[in-house]
Parts: sequence; structure tokens; C-alpha cells
Amino acid sequence: MFKADFESLRNFECPEWFRNAKLGIWSHWGAQSVPMCGDWYARNMYIEGTPQYLYHLRHYGHPSKFGYKDIVKLWKADKFNPDELMDLYVKAGARYFVAQAMHHDHFFNYPSKFNSFNSTRIGPMKDICGLWKKAADRHKLPFGIAEHLGATFSWWAVNKGEDKYGPYAGVPYDGNDPEYRNFYMDNYEHIKKERDVSDILQWYTTNNNHHKYWLSVIKEIIDLYTPELLYTDGGLPFAYQRTDHFEYTAPDKDPAYIYGLEAVSYLYNKSIEKHGKNQAVYTQKDRREEIYSIGVVDIEKSQLPQINPRPWHTDTCIGNWFYDAKQQYKKCGHIIEMLVDIVSKNGTMLLNILQLPDGSIDDEAAYILKELAAWTGMCGEGIFGTRPWRTFGEGVSTVQTKELFKEEAVAWTEFDFRFTAKGKNIYAFIMKAPQSRTTVIRSISADEKVTSVRLLGYGKVSYNQNYGVITVKLPETLPTIYTNCLAIELD
Repeated sequence: MFKADFESLRNFECPEWFRNAKLGIWSHWGAQSVPMCGDWYARNMYIEGTPQYLYHLRHYGHPSKFGYKDIVKLWKADKFNPDELMDLYVKAGARYFVAQAMHHDHFFNYPSKFNSFNSTRIGPMKDICGLWKKAADRHKLPFGIAEHLGATFSWWAVNKGEDKYGPYAGVPYDGNDPEYRNFYMDNYEHIKKERDVSDILQWYTTNNNHHKYWLSVIKEIIDLYTPELLYTDGGLPFAYQRTDHFEYTAPDKDPAYIYGLEAVSYLYNKSIEKHGKNQAVYTQKDRREEIYSIGVVDIEKSQLPQINPRPWHTDTCIGNWFYDAKQQYKKCGHIIEMLVDIVSKNGTMLLNILQLPDGSIDDEAAYILKELAAWTGMCGEGIFGTRPWRTFGEGVSTVQTKELFKEEAVAWTEFDFRFTAKGKNIYAFIMKAPQSRTTVIRSISADEKVTSVRLLGYGKVSYNQNYGVITVKLPETLPTIYTNCLAIELD
């Protein structure tokens, strides 16, 4: 059993299910989807002048009269069909599923004894997380939970503000209403009238009462669902974080880590009680190995430049984090290329499929899932259950990793490949199909004898091996318009 300290938790070993999974689907969904106006709505509707504030003002009314407490009542999820959606996700290649327990908005998607503002008592009147788990269990998918509560106390202090200009200048927002203090939180210490409230100076509060509350809620979630994965939106709570650059500097001796360490040990020990050994994974966003080695590091909406010796995780989305009627979706080819690059570097990708407020998905999301299903059905052999090869790829093109939250599609060339390995096979993903239909791979050494080459989705293809160079003749019509994959068998 694990103790709530770094020394004990660094004995964590990543379970095989996670190392094999490679692709998960996330439901980053909750009451903030109601306005269909994007991520962080519950915060930005209280920041005068932001696009979401203006939308709220002109669509629902001023936040002194119609606040977030009123938005959550509009969330009905009346077309939510988790079994139907899970069928689509599994066909698309999902090997695990993650539900959102709560976002920073403090509205819970499960029946909590600590917070009456939850989906079983207001809005949908459903245990959203429980319904997701039942659907995942039907497919024997590992089930994960995402929690964003750690940052809520400081993130949401803006609901205590007021307009500085216009007809409502000086009128307090409804977060000041003492009747709703438990929901909106007693977080006046994080609102300073003399500064720009759009800045979050502290992602994690130093308020010890919130730390205790967070731990109680996380233990409640673990007791209810015994998740195989627990995702924290931030570093390991509750050490100091520089919000402007999302940098973590607190040493592992910092006593503020005790709440996070206790939650992680509780997660792992519950898994041991259930399975006889730990099958759970904890992900957080501090990239320092001395911290993340208690679980798996998560790289939000970004990637790593090289193979990481330890398995790692990235979370991304097809568009905005919450449904946004104005947001353009990623193209299918871009999503597939991201997945291939991530897996080649020992990573796993969690993909958020956006849901409308009613719980359904739109035609564009359904199309992406259909295309993913066709591609993983054809090329999944080179993805699922693989491990990194000795190099992640060859060629000159690289993904952008320097800027956070920036995922631009790469202008691949026909000389760019990404590699994975499984058994006797090396899988070479052709990032851009050559016009000549002849492709050349230079990374196999001269003493590695190739015995056959298959084009996944097509069959065996002719090749020549000269020292460390493999020349492969591709068919005129390739199996997929997206990234194609060669299975190269070695003697």
C-alpha cells in the first residue's frame, strides 16, 4: 500500500492498460456548455468587457440579476445518450474514457454530499459521471475522472466583482449574495478592486479550508467510482504556481503538497483493494520529474519534442474545451497526425469530443469520429499496444512544443516518418504520401534484416533493402487519404 509522501508514491509503476491504450475520449462537458459560448464562461461572464460578459449581458441579462447560478438551471441534458456515444467512441478507437466530475465552475456532475449544486439536484437531475461509467463498463473500458476543483477558489473570485462603467456601475454581481455563498465560495481574499481582475495571480489558493474541502471531494469521487485515471487540471495540489507562465517551482519538501499526496495515495490504495495491485493512473501538469514521477505527466494541448522514457499524457480537443458555436474544429488529418507523433514519443492522447448542451454531438463531431474509426480500423495495429522504437522518426518537420496551448498543423514533407514498434514489427507512418509512390526510409540499420513490408489496409508491397536504406514501392491508390502506415517485419 502507498503512503501519502513522495518517497512512497515514486514507487508508482504505470499499468500496462495505460501504456497500451494510446487513445482516450474525454467528455469535457457540463453546465458551461449551455450558452454555447466556449471555455471559462462561468468566469468570464463576470469580467466586464469580455466577449462572454457581453454575450451574457445581451442574451441573459446583467450578472447581478441573472448569474451563473441561473445558467446551471438551464442545463437539461435531455438528449444525453451515453451508451450511443460510447459505441461511437469505441469504434473510433478509444481505449479508455474520461468523464468530467466538475470544472472550475463548482457545479458537480455527480451526487455529492458536499455540494448541493450538482447534476442530480439541479438541471439534468442525472448522475452524469455514473451514467458515463456504466456505459464505459459495458465496453470494459478503463474509466477516468477529471477534476478541476483545485483552482476554483481563486479562479472564480470574479463573481464578487461589479461593473466599473455603464448603467450597472457599482452594482455587485450575484456572487455577493449570501444565500449562495456555498456555491460561489467565500473567496473575497482573491478579488482586489484596484487591479485587473482578468489576471489570476494564484492558480492554487493558500486557503487551508479550500484544501480540506478539495481533499474531501476527491475522496468522495474515488469512493463512488474507483476510477482507473484521475486527472487534475494543474500541478499536484497545492504548491505555488506561477500562473503567467504555468511554471511550478515549489520543492518537493513543501508542506502544501500533503493534500495532493493524500489524494493520490488514496486513489492507488483503492485500486489495490479492488484489483490486488494498482491499476490507477494520476495525471497532473508539473513537468518536473521529481513531482510527476508519482504518476504520469500531462501536457495540455501540446506535445513533447522527443521520446520520454516514462509514459506521458496529453489532453486536447477537437475545438474549444466547451461547445462554442463560433469555434472551428480541427481537421481529421491534423488529429491523426497529432496522435501518431504523440504515440511515437511514448505518449497517449486524450481527445475531447464536444457535446451540445442537450448532450448530443453535432454532425461535424460525428464525422470526425467516423473518420477516426475508419483510420484506426486500418492503421491501429501501428498505434495500439506499441512502444517507442529507438527513434521517434526521421525527416526535418517537427511539431511546435515551445508555446503552451498552441497546436498548429505541421507542413509535413514526403521525407517525414514517425515510428512505433511491437513484436518483430517496426511501424513507419508516412506523414505525407510521396507523389512518385516510392518512399525511402533510412533509419533501419544495415544489420537489421527486413523480411516483409506491409502497407496497412492494403497488404504486402515490394521493397529493396540496401545497407540501412529501405525503398518501398507504394500502390497508386493508397488505403487512406490520411497518414498511411508501413509494417516492416524484421528477422
